[in-house]
Amino acid sequence: MKQWLHFAHGKKAPSKLNIKMMKQILIATNNKHKVEEISALLLPLGFNVLSLADITNAPKTIEDRPTLEGNALKKAREAFQSTGILSLADDTGLEVYYLELAPGVFSARYAGENVSYAENNKKLLSALRGVPQRRRGARFRTVIAIVGKEVETTVEGMIEGEILENERGTNGFGYDPLFLPKGFTRAYAELSLEEKNQISHRARAMQKAAEFLKKNF
Repeated sequence: MKQWLHFAHGKKAPSKLNIKMMKQILIATNNKHKVEEISALLLPLGFNVLSLADITNAPKTIEDRPTLEGNALKKAREAFQSTGILSLADDTGLEVYYLELAPGVFSARYAGENVSYAENNKKLLSALRGVPQRRRGARFRTVIAIVGKEVETTVEGMIEGEILENERGTNGFGYDPLFLPKGFTRAYAELSLEEKNQISHRARAMQKAAEFLKKNF
């Protein structure tokens, strides 16, 4: 097993002594953007944060559950069963009210299997073509599952907003260039990581997850 430490931008690496004392947690994803966001919130709690990219023969979970909760739990369970390391997984969906909460659990593969973020965004814009801004309300929802020895729990975070008519910004990933958070004049992809970690759906879910981890580990 390869073990690497992920440090949030601007954070100082702990000493070798501190590294030995740190607790381990595995983020069950290969998505470097997710790892960066989640690591920034877990490192202050004293965790050595690993991702599936650090694990030899890491499990490749098929996300076939009909809900965000189901997929998050499946990923965390398989990661823990494969490694024995306390595991955390999330599933996130963009839910557009005009589209009856689509793409939802299919957000990552809205335009098909193994598609790019750009292809998903293009399909979403096409589905909302001609829809006035007042009817383009949407929300991002993240469910985080934590699974370990005799531990299994989920928490949720959500943020309301609307879908823009054109992509804006280069920070972030997925639907971030199209999502305008409620009360903001900048899209998700125009916010810095620090700003996003104060308001995002994933940050809100992670704050709840962090409270659970702080109490129990």
